[in-house]
Parts: sequence; structure tokens; C-alpha cells
Amino acid sequence: MNFTDGSLFVENMQKLVITAAPYGPEWQPSDFPEDIPVSLDAQIQKAVDCYNAGATVLHVHGREADGKGSKRLSFTNQLVAGIREACPDMILQIGGSISFAPESEGDVAKWLSDDTRHMLAEIKPTPDQVTIAINTNQMNVVEQMCAADVRGTSLDVGTAGYEAYREMTIPAGPAWVEEHIKRLSDNKIQTHFQLANIAQLETVERMMRRGVCNVPLILTWVAIGGGFEAPNLYNLANFVRACPDGSVLTLETSMLNTLPLNMMAIALGLHVRCGIEDNIWTQKRERKMTTVEQIEQLVRISREFGRDIANGQEAREIYKIGTFYKDADETLAKNGFAPNRKPGQVGFTQHA
Repeated sequence: MNFTDGSLFVENMQKLVITAAPYGPEWQPSDFPEDIPVSLDAQIQKAVDCYNAGATVLHVHGREADGKGSKRLSFTNQLVAGIREACPDMILQIGGSISFAPESEGDVAKWLSDDTRHMLAEIKPTPDQVTIAINTNQMNVVEQMCAADVRGTSLDVGTAGYEAYREMTIPAGPAWVEEHIKRLSDNKIQTHFQLANIAQLETVERMMRRGVCNVPLILTWVAIGGGFEAPNLYNLANFVRACPDGSVLTLETSMLNTLPLNMMAIALGLHVRCGIEDNIWTQKRERKMTTVEQIEQLVRISREFGRDIANGQEAREIYKIGTFYKDADETLAKNGFAPNRKPGQVGFTQHA
């Protein structure tokens, strides 16, 4: 992304798109009973509350009545239908893992089978987005957390939950990824890329150059450590610089890193994500902080900065919902990548 003169003026920025992740599949309901919805009605109401607070993208993970993360596509269909009816303008973003929570105490946290994950392209009613990881990778979500982050929760250091998440990996090999993007696109579902580092961004670019990924580059930089990048200024600057100008970038991290990174995103003209899936604490850990409180906090900060909050329709335009490209040439041009080299062409390639 190019930061030319005036790029940091709010008058030249897109309105802020806030993604809410309010379902917290890694937590048990007892970890934060005041804010972890369990019943279907409560999960739908949580979406309404997030939308009313200012969030226009909802990162969706369903939870069964017994409190465990749902792995049933039929339940996901039911949840999406309920949220769509209650919040028709909200962008519904299905978490591509469905649920990676351990089935029971001591089980390993893991993604579902490849075939089951492909079924996310068959969800009805159709969601707006499904998230996707690129390249099989370690996802040790507790590595970056300190003892105070998890003390007294089901992820407390040394517990079975902590050890399960410590060993979690993402299966995302090239054949599965390309097939999944194809199925999503065929069903008019946007691929939302959840990327851990520049190497994964480069893989996405190569897929686009081969014509197997003809979609807008709508992505989140997931800086959670444990196989992903850490949320420091240098990693952030390098990743932002690697993103082409036509991409739309949201920042994500975990625990007390969440607010500082989101403040940077607001100031840079990028977009933000918050919610109990990412963080459950106030900055001084005086108490736990609900997803709605986190959204309201970002709304206040952004308005103080002078940057307006996108409404549902504006967020859909910014995120290019419903947009797909016909071939590699259009994909590269629209996303802001240099064009493919033509036979016999020398020197650096550029769009006219």
C-alpha cells in the first residue's frame, strides 16, 4: 500500500469497517457467562447488539446448547438464517474452521476434515464471506498470551485446554485451498483471507497470477504469534507495504495487543476487528470487557480521530461484496498487483 501525501488525512480515508468476533469459540461459557451466548436466540441477539453498537461485519462461530462449539452445518444454516433476518445489512463472515474447540477435556483442538470444511460453500442462506487460511501452519494461540490473560479460565496455563490449543495446527494445503476458493466463488461467497505473514500473501498472489483465485483481495493480518507474526510495528509496516493498493486490510491480534493495534489501524486508514474471540480484558485487566463495549470503544476513538464509521451498505461497498473477476489479468489489475509478464517481455511489468 502506498502512503502518499494526505494518506493520513481522514478526508482521504474509507470509513471504518468494524468486524466483531463475539462468539469466542476457544472459551467455555463459564469463562465469561455474562457475554458468551449459548442459546440460538442469544447468539442471534448478540449479532443484533454488535450491529447496533457499530460493527458491520460479524465473524460467526456457532455454539450448541451444551456450550460446545458447533460442528453441525445444519446448525450453522439455522444460525445464519436467524442473523440474516435480524441484521439484513450486516456482512456475515463464517469462521472457516467452523469450530476448532476440543470436543472434551484433554482432546486436541483441531479443524474438521477437508470434505466437511468444503461444505461451508453450501451454507444456506448464503453468507457473504468465509474465512480461509493459506498454507498449513502452526496456530498456537496461547503462545503470545501471558499467564494473566488466561488465569482462572479454561485456558489457564497447564490445563488440558491450554495444552490442546498450544498444539493446534491449520491444515491448508494448496490443492484444498484452490478447490475451496473455487467452490466459494461458484456459490457467490467471497473468500476472506486470514493471513499470518507475507509468505502467505505471496502464495495468494501466485494463485491470482495462475488464474485460480479470481477474487478481490479482502484480507486480515492475524498477528497472534505461535506460528503467526507478532503484532509489532516492524511486522505491521512490512505487511502493509506488501499489500497492493487495491486490497482491503483489517488488523487482528489477541488480548491486550488488540486495542493498540486497532488504534494504529484507525490512524492508518485500515480496518479493525474486536470481540471476545480476540480479547476479554480491559487494558489494565481490572475486569472483563464485553464485545459490545469493545465496539463502542473503537467507535469513540475513531470519531475522536475524525474518521466516520461505515454503515452496513457502505461496508459492503468497501469490502466489495458480490464482486468476482473473470480472469487473472482483471484480478491483478483490480487488486493493484503488477500484470503478468507477456512472452518475450523484459524489464519490470506495470499497468498502463
